[in-house]
Amino acid sequence: MRPRDLSANAPYDPGRGVEEVARELGLDPDDLVKLSSNENPHGPSPKAVEAIREAAGEAGVYPTAAHADLTEKLADRRGVDPEQVWVTPGADGALDYLSRAMLEPDDRVLAPEPGFSYYGMSARYHHGTVGTYPLSKSDGFAQTADGVLDAYDGERMIHVTTPHNPTGSELPREELLALLDGVADHTLVVVDEAYVEFSESASAIDLLAGHENLAVTRTFSKAYGLAGLRIGYAVVPPEWADAFARVNTPFAASAVALAAADAALDDGEHVERSVESARWAREHITENLEARTYDSAANFVLADVGDGTAVAEAAKERGVIVRDTSSFGLPGCIRVSCGTESETRRAVETLNEVVAEVDAAADLEAEA
Repeated sequence: MRPRDLSANAPYDPGRGVEEVARELGLDPDDLVKLSSNENPHGPSPKAVEAIREAAGEAGVYPTAAHADLTEKLADRRGVDPEQVWVTPGADGALDYLSRAMLEPDDRVLAPEPGFSYYGMSARYHHGTVGTYPLSKSDGFAQTADGVLDAYDGERMIHVTTPHNPTGSELPREELLALLDGVADHTLVVVDEAYVEFSESASAIDLLAGHENLAVTRTFSKAYGLAGLRIGYAVVPPEWADAFARVNTPFAASAVALAAADAALDDGEHVERSVESARWAREHITENLEARTYDSAANFVLADVGDGTAVAEAAKERGVIVRDTSSFGLPGCIRVSCGTESETRRAVETLNEVVAEVDAAADLEAEA
């Protein structure tokens, strides 16, 4: 007995955690700076932490399957009907629910390359096939409707990410509108807004009223600092009112995560602090890192350092963990998450030292 052929799905590479790296290097975890996973360095809101403590005492009871309290609050905040909000276990759960709702066997999905690998993984889990459209380093990973439509061949779903991971680029509103108008009626455009709070651009959610071929996914992992609880949601067209109950995993979002997300929505000051901190760090990295960086509207910066693996490994040896983007198909780059002020300053100083040393070693090897 063996599982079905899963060879098309490479395991998701989340990067290495602080405890794992600390054990490898024989260091105290507190001496490490982890800027590899786009987490909120300020953690969750104090209101969310208190809600977690209170909810822990009720962990023996199933949450309501419809997640009504959080659903209604999100609908009110986003200006949509409650039936349009699908609360899910993380934004990746939202991707799975949309795949369940949309895909027949062998339906084709279009995803960005480079991009979040789970778009393709989710499609394949649901027996879909996957094509890609390119984002190019040569034009700063600019996102355009034409860039997607050039690769489009009637796919059932198209994934776009704005701000995009790992590059930080955005799909401008006029380009999204052109994309929505440029695809066939049977094609759903899924806009992943995991990092939208860090951007100054408007959410695509307000376009749902006029476009039934649009869905938007969001998460509490980034600006809200709840990555460890796995809570997210999708916002879908009004016509999909009865679909959620048909694709929802029973009791998928935990009671603790629901309570934390509900409380986090009420702490605007924490989100504002997190966003302003990320914008400061993003600017500091861009201005002070001695390597080419790409414009970012997210809570990270992509940098071209020549040999991303060598730089990431050398930085790790000095206690700074950044993301080698080889798994994204960008072996010359690293992605640096926005940390606290002290973490960000230390990371930039360390990376500048490491990049210079790696470059010098490469020059010596070339001369040999």
